[in-house]
Formats: sequence, C-alpha cells, structure tokens
Amino acid sequence: QQYRTLRKYYENCEVVMGNLEITSIDRSRDLSFLRSIREVTGYVLVALNQFDYLPLENLRIIRGTKMYEDRYALAIFLNYRRDGNFGLRQLGLKNLTEILQGGVYVDQNKFLCHADTIHWQDIVKNARVSPLVVPTNSSQKCHVSCNGRCWGPKEDQCQTLTKTVCAEQCDGRCFGPWVSNCCHRECAGGCSGPKDTDCFACTNFNDSGACVTQCPQPHVYNPTTFQLESNPRAKYTYGAFCVKKCPHNFVVDHSSCVRACPSNKMEVENDRIKMCIACTDICPKACDGIGTASLQSAQTVDSSNIDKFTNCTKINGNLVFLITGIKGDVYHNIEALDPEKLNVFRTVREITGFLNIQSWPENMTDLSVFSNLATIGGRALYSGISLLVLKQRWISSLQLQSLNEISAGNVYITNNSQLCYYNTVNWTGLFRANNQKVLIRNNRDPKECTTERMVCDPLCSDSGCWGPGPDQCLACRYFSRGRICVDTCNLYEGEVREYANGSVCVECDSQCERADDYSLTCHSPGPDHCVKCLHFKDGPNCVEKCPDGLQGAISFIFKYAEANNECHPCHSNCTQGEKGLGQGGDQEPILWPYLTSLSLLSLRTPLIAAGVIGGLFVVVIVALSVAVSVRRKSIKKKRALRRFLETELVEPLTPSGTAPNQAQLRILKETELKRVKILGSGAFGTVYKGIWVPEGETVKIPVAIKILNEATGPKANVEFMDVSILLHPHLVRLLGVCLSPTIQLVTQLMPHGCLLDYVHEHKDNIGSQLLLNWCVQIAKGMMYLEERRLVHRDLAARNVLVKSPNHIKITDFGLARLLDVNEKEYNADGGKMPIKWMALECIHYRKFTHQSDVWSYGVTIWELMTFGGKPYDGIPTRDIPDLLEKGERLPQPPICTIDVYMVMVKCWMIDADSRPKFKELAAEFCRMARDPQRYLVIQVSYLTVPYLPLEHPSLSWGCTRSNWSLSLSLPLQGDDRMKLPSPNDSKFFQSLLDEEELEDLMDAEEYLVPHAFNIPPLAYTPRTRVDSNRVRLSSPLFFSPLLLSSPLFSSPLPTSLLSPLLSPLLSSSLLLSLLAYPHINSNRVNPCTQNAPLRGHSIIFHYITFYYILSYFIVFHSILLFSILSYSIQHASFSPNLFLP
Repeated sequence: QQYRTLRKYYENCEVVMGNLEITSIDRSRDLSFLRSIREVTGYVLVALNQFDYLPLENLRIIRGTKMYEDRYALAIFLNYRRDGNFGLRQLGLKNLTEILQGGVYVDQNKFLCHADTIHWQDIVKNARVSPLVVPTNSSQKCHVSCNGRCWGPKEDQCQTLTKTVCAEQCDGRCFGPWVSNCCHRECAGGCSGPKDTDCFACTNFNDSGACVTQCPQPHVYNPTTFQLESNPRAKYTYGAFCVKKCPHNFVVDHSSCVRACPSNKMEVENDRIKMCIACTDICPKACDGIGTASLQSAQTVDSSNIDKFTNCTKINGNLVFLITGIKGDVYHNIEALDPEKLNVFRTVREITGFLNIQSWPENMTDLSVFSNLATIGGRALYSGISLLVLKQRWISSLQLQSLNEISAGNVYITNNSQLCYYNTVNWTGLFRANNQKVLIRNNRDPKECTTERMVCDPLCSDSGCWGPGPDQCLACRYFSRGRICVDTCNLYEGEVREYANGSVCVECDSQCERADDYSLTCHSPGPDHCVKCLHFKDGPNCVEKCPDGLQGAISFIFKYAEANNECHPCHSNCTQGEKGLGQGGDQEPILWPYLTSLSLLSLRTPLIAAGVIGGLFVVVIVALSVAVSVRRKSIKKKRALRRFLETELVEPLTPSGTAPNQAQLRILKETELKRVKILGSGAFGTVYKGIWVPEGETVKIPVAIKILNEATGPKANVEFMDVSILLHPHLVRLLGVCLSPTIQLVTQLMPHGCLLDYVHEHKDNIGSQLLLNWCVQIAKGMMYLEERRLVHRDLAARNVLVKSPNHIKITDFGLARLLDVNEKEYNADGGKMPIKWMALECIHYRKFTHQSDVWSYGVTIWELMTFGGKPYDGIPTRDIPDLLEKGERLPQPPICTIDVYMVMVKCWMIDADSRPKFKELAAEFCRMARDPQRYLVIQVSYLTVPYLPLEHPSLSWGCTRSNWSLSLSLPLQGDDRMKLPSPNDSKFFQSLLDEEELEDLMDAEEYLVPHAFNIPPLAYTPRTRVDSNRVRLSSPLFFSPLLLSSPLFSSPLPTSLLSPLLSPLLSSSLLLSLLAYPHINSNRVNPCTQNAPLRGHSIIFHYITFYYILSYFIVFHSILLFSILSYSIQHASFSPNLFLP
C-alpha cells in the first residue's frame, strides 16, 4: 500500500509541492519513477527502507520550506534490515547542488557508502548549519578524477561543486573558478551561464525560464499618473513559478495561488476567476437557523447550539428565544445559557425568516446584540409575525439601530412593561409591503418615559430613535460620523480632521498633514486631495515615503525627496536609488570627481595687482585682452575648418592606397576590471557597466565591458577581434581586451546616451549647423567601415552615441559582418531585423551590402531632421515591403530644403547601385555644412537689431561663420538662436558608482591621449633687437602705440640706463608669451594632433603664473616710463607739447 501511494503521487512528477517521504519500501520495488523529480519545496525523508539505490538523479534543489523535526531538509536514516544484508548502499543524488533552508541528517545506514565524502557545506546554503553525517561504509573508494568527493564509485558520479570553488566576486553559485563564471544572483543549484535564463533552478521564482526576484505584479506604478495601474503582463505566484492563471482548484489571493482564502477574506468569482477579496468588516458566513437543516430538531437557541452561530452574518431560517433555552431544560439535560454568549449575534446582518423573542436574560435591558441586524426577510412567519418581542419586563429599549427593512410579516411588540422609545420609530418606513401591520400595546406609557428623560437625543431628527444616545437615531438632525450623530464635523479642529460630504463627516486621508491655522486639511477623500502632505508628495498624491524599488511597467521605480519633500525620479544610471535630503533635513553634500576648466575659472581668485599707474596701462591691458580673444577665435576657426577641409578630406598618400592602422590594443588583466551593473544581453554575450583601474595607477575609468558567451565559436571570436581593431573618431573606441577564458571587450562609455534621445530632448536648442555636422560625422564613420569592408546592418539614430554636442560616434556592431576580400554581399540567417530601416533587398532576400547601409543612413538622417520622429509611424511592419514597392517613401521633413531631401531620396533608390557612396554623401553634406542656413530652415521667431555686424559665437566643426546683416527684423534660425547645453561629466561619473572614490574618475580618451606640454618655437627677427646705442621695442603685446610713436624715442637713450630695466622685462615678456599660449589653447582639443586639454591643476597653475607675470610686467613698465621721463627732462629732450593733439 505504501509503494502504491508513492507511485500514484510522484510518477511523472517534476516538482513536489510539499514533502517527499520515502519510507517502508522493500528491496524488490521499482523506484525508477522517482527520476523525474527535479525539485522538492519541503523536506526529503528517506527512512526504514531496504532498497539499495535511491534513484533521485535529477533532483537539483531542496527548498526546505518545511523541515523534518524543524531542523533538517534532508534526513536519511535506518535504511537497512537488521537481520539481513539488505539496505541502502548508494545515494543517487549526483545532481543535488543546493539546499536553501535546513540541514542534513545521515545516520544509521549500515551499508551506505560515500555519504561522508560529500562536501555538504557546498550544498547547504546556510553556512551556519552544520550537517550531521555519520561516517558510513568505506569499502568503496571514489574515482580518481573525483578528488575524493563522489556519490558513487564511477567517474560520472563525482560531486559537482558550485559554491566553495567560486571566485570572491561571486555572490552565489558559479559554473567555474573564474570571475566570468559567476551565476546570476537569482540562480539556485548552479547554472550553465551568467544570465538569469541559465539557472538550473531559481532561488525565488521562475518566470518563463528566467529567474526573478518576484513575479510581475498585478499592479505597477505609472510615473505619469503617479498611480498604481493594472499590469497586462501580470502573473501569479504558484510555488516557485510565475503562471498566467492559477490551477482550477486554487484561488487567487492578490498575486498568489492559494488553496483557500485566509480568515479575513472571502472567495468570489470574477470573470470565471476565483479570487479572495478582503472583507470590509466580517466575512460573510451563512448559518442554519432554528428548525432548519442541521438545527431541524431544535426549538430554541440554547447552550447546546449557540456556538454554531459564531461569526455568522446571515441566518438561513429563524431565531427563537424561549425560556427553555435561556434558563435551561432539565428534561433534556440542557444547561442555562450564559448571557455573554449572546454576543455571537453581533455579527448577524440578515435573518431570512423571523425573530421571536419570548424570553431574555434578566440582566440585559436591551437587544443590542442585534445592533448590526439590517434585514428581517420574513420568508417564514410565526403566525404572520416576523418580529415578536413578548412579555420582557426588563427590556427598556430595542437598540436595533441598523434595522432598515422588514420585508414581510407583521410587527408584534406587547406586554413589555419597561419598554420606551418604541413610539418614536416610524415602523411603516421599514415595511416593503402594503399589507404589513404594527401591533404595539401594553408597553410603558410614553409620558412616563418622558418624565424619566428616556427620550431621543437632541441630535436625532424627528424620524425617531431606538434608544438613548446619539448612536441610536434613525436619522441625524445635523451631521453623522459613522453611526453617531454630531452637531458639526471636525473641519478645523480635533485630533482627526474631516471634510463634510453633504451631511456625512468623512475623515481626511492619513497622509494629509493636520492644519493648525484654522484652515481645511483636505477637500475630498484620498491622498490626492490633501491641502498639505504629512510626509512626502509624489505627483498629486501624498505618500508615506517616496517609491523605493516599486514595480514599474518595465523596471523598478526609485525616487528621492527634494528639499520641499517632493518625490523626483532618480537618475537612470542609479542602480539602488539616490540620496536626497539628510536625516536632519539638510541637503547632503555631493562629492564631484573633478572640476572642469570652466568651473575652475569661476572659482579662481584674481591675483592682478591693483597698482595700475595712469590710463596708459589700462590701454595696455585692454589691448592685451582683445588680442587674446581674437587669437582664441582665430585658432578655433582654423582648427574647425581644418577638421572638415584639411585633415578628414585629404586623400592618403601611402603607396598602397591604404592608411596604416595605428590603433593601440591594450591587453588588460581581469583584476583591473570591476563590473557594476548589467546593461543588457545579446546573442554574443552580456554587456556590463564597469570601472577600469589600470594596474599601478589610482585613476578610475568608466567603461563598458562585453563578456562573450562560452557558446560563441572561434569564428565569432575572430570576427569580434576584427571589429575591435577599428580606430576612427566617429566609431566607439575599443580600449582593450581581457584574454580570460571568455574574452572580455572593454569599450568607451558614452556619458550622454544615444543621438535619438538627444535630439528629441534638445530639439528646441539644435540648429542647422549642428544637424549637418552630425550628418557629416555619421557619413565619415560609415565611409571608414566601408573602406574596412564591414557592413553595419543596423545603422539608426539609436545606435549613434553622443560623446559631446559636437562629437558623435557610431556603435552597436552586434549585427555587423566583415566581408571577405572577394565578397560583394552577405546573406543573413534568420532573426529579428529593423524592417523600417532596411532596404528592400534586405527585407526580401536578406542580402546586406554597403549600399543597404546607405538606405539605413537615409532613414537615420530623416530621424535627425524630424528631431527624433518615428519612420513610417502608424504603419504595421508587415505592410512596409508593399509600401516601398509602390514607390512610397518617408515624407520631406519641414526643416529640409529640396536639396537635402533629394539626397535622402537617392539613398532610397530600389536599385542598390544607383544609391550614392558614403564618400559622396560625406562630401555633399560637408558642402552643405559650409552654408547651413541655405539648406536647413529653422524659423522660430524674429528679432529687431541695430546695425552691428556680429560674428556668430557657437559654430563648431569647421563650418563657415555667418554675420547678421542690416535689417530691422531677422529670423532666428538654427545656430543664430540656439546653444546646446554641455552637461558636466562629473554628474555622470558620480551617478555611475556611489561607493567609489569619485575624485579619481577620468574619461577614457583623456587617459589614453598623452598630456604633452607643447611650447611653440620662438622666432627671432631683426625687428626685435637691442642696439649698442639705442633700443627700439616694437612688440604690440607689451608697449602701446602712443609710447612707441612718441618723441621720447626720437633721441638716443644710453643702454646703461635701460639694460637693468629691460633685462627682467624681456625675460618676463618671454615667459608671459609662453604661458599665454597654452592658456589660450587649453579649452579645445585638436583631433588631428590629439593634444589633450590641460587638467584642472595645470590650468590653475598657468592662470596664477600668467597674472603674476602680468603684475610683474606692469611694475617694471611703470619704472621704465618714469626713468624715460626723468632722463628726457634732465637732457632737455622733453617737450611740453608731447601729449597735446
């Protein structure tokens, strides 16, 4: 019988929802049906058996939600026959790798082998649990390849270790000793890869093959409406699995499948789904009345049957109270009823039959135990009566304050000598039929009741009452608070504030702050109608705390509180929320990793000396400033023009026609990389956000780390390495490779996201110049790929990253494919493709060429010109091929002239050979970028200006500057009105990793480019010389034209007079020139020479030195002037008319 029951329950079973107990099975039974079991949620008990082998080869995890003797999740003992040689010899648990809760007990198994060789601490998750395994039969040894850990003597019976062999960085199980072999944190029992879909079992829940912390919840947080809304992707928890619907014999309780509803909920069926709904007060429960069903033979409520009415809300039948029930029945051996037990009827809301009270305890002066009775149905009547109260001399009031309906039958209340208040009740208002009558007589005289003040409370209306007090009114004269009548609501005072909903006082939400200035606390119910919030405000709603890990539609929602206690979303780069206010309400300090040169300029303290002598030196300083400004603008213009017109357009001159590839590939150690957060997973591997700490240095560089899957073949690895040698200013750069067992590619981490989001967010600040510059950069990046015979296959604005507003880079080579030397096209396998960006030949034949990338380039340009518009928006993907074959294309963007749109149309020609090359596209857009407002028209408003030619301040990347001409009303177009913000990278680096020392973070390119301090060569000409008899100085940087042209220099000056003055002056002038040069050029990086900008401390040094030398020069300039004037006066060479017009 035991064996048949075991087989009936567990044959073809994979998950045991509960305990697996295998006991009292003899040696001849076939237990092979147990091989299907993979998981046990409770404990496993194997005891008192005689079989020799336990066939649980596929059991991987024991959860231990229930434990044997509250201690053990696996208990194996007494498995042998005392008077024979039969018993358990081998545990077939070779795949058991995790016990989540509880310990292990193995003892008194006479013939069992190898159990004491198992490393049980590797299996048991709780390190504090010590397994109790008594040494067993040691007649058989483990195979030599098992290292002394095995379940049996064979080579395939070695124990698989998944915890004690892991790298220190792993926070759970692993599938190898390397850092890249860590299992996902949601895995249990080991895994085959790093993703949540590679787990052998799940620690918490399995959602369609992926291990998750919790199943998709029925309600998710909507950050737009600030409300919880129904989740169409919701699933229910069924054991350790997420299911779309519960089994038919289970009911839904919130987000779980349960066998029965808890005591505070009731089961209802909604849309053929059985659900547990919270009861508003007491859950409905129907009970049999006197003379009905289980109480068919009962004549009255008595001590023998009153317990059957516990928690009843509906009585199907009648309630009868006779003297034999109240005082007991000696004949039937029934004791007197305890009056306290009558309180069980306080839960009754409906009696379908009649209520008959002919006896009542003497110490109870009312019927308040029926205070919640709302309806007497009258389906069964007692001599035509549905409510009978007869000869109860000690009842003074009925107190049936909830009674609002007597559906049928008459009311008979008579011979109750102390009963008052009955005459105030409008009985006919309770009736539902016209033939119902009221017979009330021989009760206490109402005049006597009035004399003894047994009258209705003044707060009751004229409708009457059931007894004394404001809670017995049939209706209230002013306001009601619950069942109690009040004269006013607590609008402005009281511990709990209210608002008046008609004549009903309703409490304000608990999240509303109580007003103390005689003003309203709330206007309506709910947390969204508070005048002021008690804690925090999330949108219109007052909440106890800001959402912290609340389930959203796609991911978890984290918010932080600002100084005004309003909740705001954390930055997208935050992984565990964000800090806002400190505990004391003060803003917590923010540590910046470094300051840019612009920040340092605003923080410096000027060190210019205040001793300027005369207006001559003011002229010198103004002239110097103007010269520096003009010089800076000239350098910017030349460098920008050189980027477009010289460096990038110059044809290479190497004999082979191919420029040498000077990319530097760094081989990184695994210890130099630290992974922070998973950014995503693809077909070839997993991408992490991480930090690169070069060995022997203190800098920390934010990077993206792509770990290739083990399943990625050697050919795919070679292709990735081919892609990784690409080096171009407009392609995301590979920083290095970690040659671990699974190859890790380390690339730049772009701080400003993708170009699609960037143009959408800043569409009001993007001008024509910037748009055309982006078109040039994308075309040149794709031209580089074409020269390297690489087809991108997924070019779109979402795959272009923004390093800075003036510098973008193409990324995502996940679909890219290198063509061999003789290949013209590439035939793709199956898989998802971006149809709306693909050429027609790619859709029909899956043939990809450089010309199919040109088609995608045209769609990408269209996205930019529409500021992030969606191509073919509203058209189903399946209709795109037919639409293209009919000749339809994307419409002309409003800002594009016909010249730009015709370039797009050429990219969308059906014949691939008719489409332009990327080299032609780069040249065409570069030509347009020199006169941007001719080709893109972005008109927003008009501005009235005086005649004043201004040079445009915000051009970049080498496009020609344009001046405003004389006009009273000029359209503010593109660059003329717009200036993109330049976000501070420090915010990005700070949000990247909260626990890091942020002051050492550095951008990758800043680290890799050499920081050379280049001093321009000095040119000495005959124009600057010191003669033996006189000195003529012609440097406009240090001497004003007034001084140089004055008669002071018309007469010879002795060298002996000027040499001690000019020597330090010339040396300071030279040093000033050297220091001014790097200062002028420190804000712009030349992409041709790859000079990096000066770091913060270098800029501070040069500024301090520059102004120190300037002050030093002014002092000597004053001494020189004074000496010249004195000498001239002394030798009568000074003329009074020297400074006259």
